Amino acid sequence: MPFSGSILERVASAPPVPRGLPLVIALTGFTDAGSAVSRVVQYLRDETGPTPLVVFANDVLLDYRARRPVISFDADHLTDYRPARLELSLAHDTLGQPFLLLAGYEPDFAWDAFTLAVTELCDELAASTVTWVHAIPMPVPHTRPLGTTVSGTRADLTAAHSVWKPQTQVPATAGHLLEYRLAEAGVAVAGFVILVPHYLGDTEYPAAALAALDSLTVATGLVFAGDALRDENRDYLEKVDEQVTGSEELSRMVQALEERYDAYMAGSTNATPMIHTGDLPSAEELAAELERFLATRPADEDKRGS
Repeated sequence: MPFSGSILERVASAPPVPRGLPLVIALTGFTDAGSAVSRVVQYLRDETGPTPLVVFANDVLLDYRARRPVISFDADHLTDYRPARLELSLAHDTLGQPFLLLAGYEPDFAWDAFTLAVTELCDELAASTVTWVHAIPMPVPHTRPLGTTVSGTRADLTAAHSVWKPQTQVPATAGHLLEYRLAEAGVAVAGFVILVPHYLGDTEYPAAALAALDSLTVATGLVFAGDALRDENRDYLEKVDEQVTGSEELSRMVQALEERYDAYMAGSTNATPMIHTGDLPSAEELAAELERFLATRPADEDKRGS
């Protein structure tokens, strides 16, 4: 079936694309705890030199009233209109390895047409694998490695890296639908859900983006340096630890989460399910307190990583 002329536009100046490259998908939207996907999109656009191959049509896919474009006002005139971007590009990792990158906003409309278009592009370009990432808040401590839930058709990745395997129903995203349709089409596809501490879910948590990049590396063999993110994460964790140390309530909460996390990861039959929050402070209360701290801390008190 041919592409719908209204859903996308091919870039006439696009370079030749080798067949058989891995496809990485990062769509900002509904499930982005810790701003993991937003930071991944920013990193991949800044560091991998993406060259657009296909540009998806905002007028078809985007709800402008929900996610308004940015425009600059300069004294007495408007400048620098910046619309949202959803593009399929040719990119290169830190070692120069090429890959396909579908990055930008999660479509608000025309999911079926969008999914069909991406599936056809995967077939046309003979994508070797498809990997996508998103992040959800979970009652886990920031003092332990971030876990992932892995779905898709790659059983090796699920067996090795899926620390939580729920049976549940959740609100779908465009990424979910893409994975579902690609799996139906026989494509090797994997979705990584980063499990972000719920009390940091509404902040920009650099470790969440790093975990997402690490997941992409595990699935594709691509290499992403992320040095600036690692430095930023050290500074961020210093602030979080200072806040936790100064609050008896937060200290008790983190200790309880550590005990549950350790028991769960050890495979204890007495482990409390990771989705259980008991009588812990609510995510909203903890996030609000932590956000106030991070927002009001003077910049000159920050300790920069080496």
